[in-house]
Amino acid sequence: MSWYDTILTPLYDVVSWIIRAFYTVFSPILGPDSGWTWVLSIVGLVVFIRILLIPLFVRQIRASRNMALLQPKVRELQKKYGHDRERMGQELMKLYKESGTNPFSSCLPILLQSPIFIALFRVLDGAANGVVRGSGLNQDLVDSLRHASIFGAHISDKFIGSTSLSVRIVTIVLILLMTATTFTTQRQLMRKNMPPEALTGQYAQQQKLLLYVLPLVFAVGGVNFPVGVLIYWFTTNLWTMGQQFWVIRRNPAPGTPAYDAYQARKTKKTGHRAGLGAILPGSAKETAKETPNGSAPAAGGEQAATAQTVKRVQPQRLPRSKRKGR
Repeated sequence: MSWYDTILTPLYDVVSWIIRAFYTVFSPILGPDSGWTWVLSIVGLVVFIRILLIPLFVRQIRASRNMALLQPKVRELQKKYGHDRERMGQELMKLYKESGTNPFSSCLPILLQSPIFIALFRVLDGAANGVVRGSGLNQDLVDSLRHASIFGAHISDKFIGSTSLSVRIVTIVLILLMTATTFTTQRQLMRKNMPPEALTGQYAQQQKLLLYVLPLVFAVGGVNFPVGVLIYWFTTNLWTMGQQFWVIRRNPAPGTPAYDAYQARKTKKTGHRAGLGAILPGSAKETAKETPNGSAPAAGGEQAATAQTVKRVQPQRLPRSKRKGR
């Protein structure tokens, strides 16, 4: 065993036991050697890890939001202390401390997921060669994982080194999905939860760089990863995108499009509640007020009212002196 594997052995154990736990759940339903059993086991690993990381993810979103809101003040400091880098750094740290912002909080979920990602990569890479990594797996499970496939591609196969058309198609599709979800997540954060003034300057340039460069890096690097790792990556991207949408919708940054939409929803909801007890013109309550005893007017009520206003003219008899021919 290499020193690398020696260091990562505890993570191999954690990853393998979590996968085995979900495998135990799905194997009686889908079959012990089914590729979808192993796919869902990997998805279960993602869900388990991401649930544990929810508090850190919320801190990440808030840190990113606060960093965006502080950009006008940061630009003022740059104009004032741009010539003095040491003083500039001190003032920045002071600004972050006063606002309760930790710039490193936005990196925590990614940093904590990286060891899990590496451990899963090593476990699947070992399975491709019939090597057991992690105390949660035994040789029989590794052989099952090695030969399990979806759409003709084995869970442990990679794009590079494979001559199978099915493997290449599956990996390309997964890489495209992984890249698209990475781009969409970053774009969602920039368009909905960043104020207009934060979309200019050095911070905005960094965000735009991440928007376009990260998906490209993942797309190029994805050809080196097994199908199972690509499934993990795509699933965690989907989770991030949905979780970020929920957090931004419920707790948007002031002065952003998401905040305007949030206020519009609150106003609409408040107006709807206020109007529930109101009597609208032409409503059933309004009509009941205008009719005697609260009864509804009969059909053709307008014609009846008009007929009542027309008085009947009785014929008059002529005096005797004016009668002729009688």
